Amino acid sequence: MTTDATYGGPGWRPRSRPHHEELDGSTWSACGLSSEVGPLRQVVLAWPGSELELKEPPDRWLMLRRPDLPRLQAQCEALAAAYERHGVRVHIARPDRPPRPNHIFQRDLFFMTPEGAVLGRPAAQQRAGEERVVAETLARLGVPILRTLRGCATFEGADALWLDDRTVLVGVGLRTNQAAFEVLASVLAEVGAVAVPVPMPSSGIQHLLGVVNFVDRDLAALRPAISLPGLRERLEAAGVQAIELRESDEVRSRGALNFVTLEPRKLLMPADCPRTRARYEAEGIEVHEADVSEYLAAAGGIGCATGILERG
Repeated sequence: MTTDATYGGPGWRPRSRPHHEELDGSTWSACGLSSEVGPLRQVVLAWPGSELELKEPPDRWLMLRRPDLPRLQAQCEALAAAYERHGVRVHIARPDRPPRPNHIFQRDLFFMTPEGAVLGRPAAQQRAGEERVVAETLARLGVPILRTLRGCATFEGADALWLDDRTVLVGVGLRTNQAAFEVLASVLAEVGAVAVPVPMPSSGIQHLLGVVNFVDRDLAALRPAISLPGLRERLEAAGVQAIELRESDEVRSRGALNFVTLEPRKLLMPADCPRTRARYEAEGIEVHEADVSEYLAAAGGIGCATGILERG
C-alpha cells in the first residue's frame, strides 16, 4: 500500500534538531543568554512616543518628574548609537498603538533564557498590558516566548539576574511575587538552571538590579546600604567580588549602578557620575557613557531601558 507523506509515508521528514539549535535564524531568530556579562549582541529599545506627553502628575505613572519628550527621543537615538558603536544590534520597538508610558523600560517586560523569553507581568496597575505589547515585539523579532505568567503572578525582568550559567538570582517582593518565582523556577529547571530567591524590601528600591549589577563573572557592583538577606553570601560562594558603592546622589538619583555590561569589564553607564566612573576605572573596567537624564526623570536608567535579547 502506498502511503502519502502527510500520513507518514516515504516523503515524511522527521524534525531532527532540538529547539535550542533552531535559535540560529533558521526557525527562530538568534537570541538567548545565560549570563549578565557575555559579549552583548542584540538589544531592544522602545521608542518614546506620544504616550509620554503626560497629562496627569508624573507620580500617577510611577515617574519622578515629567520627561521632556523631544530630549527623551534624542537620548533614545543616542543610546542606540552608543550600542551600535560597540557592535551591538539594536531593535527599536515602535508599537502599532500607543503603549503605557513605562513601556520605555523594556528590561522589566521580559527575561531571557538560553532558549527564549519569559514575559514579564508588571505589578503596578499603571503598567497592566505592557506585556501584551512586548509579546508582539518579540514575535516580530522571531524570539520564542517560553512562558506567559497567569493568575496573580507578577514579575519584572529587572528582578532576575544570572549569577552564573546555571543560577539565577530572583528578587522576590513588591514587583516579583512568590507565584512568579515558582513559574521562573519551573522554566529555568527546563533549561538546566536553578532559581534562587532573594527577599526584597517592600519599599525604597524598585528591583534587584538596583542593588547589584554584574561587571564580570567574578565581579559585581554592589549597593551595601540596602542589605538583602543572603545576597552577599551567594556572591561570595560563587567567587564574585563586590565593588561596594557608598550611598550618594550618583547612586540614588543618577543611575550609577544602572549600567549595561557590553562585555566582561566593559560597561555603558549614565553620564554625570564622575566619582562612580572613577571607582569602576580603578578596578580596571573600561567605561563608556550615555546621557539618559530624561529616562532618569521617568525613574529608570540604561539598564531599565535596555531589553537584552542575546549575549555571546
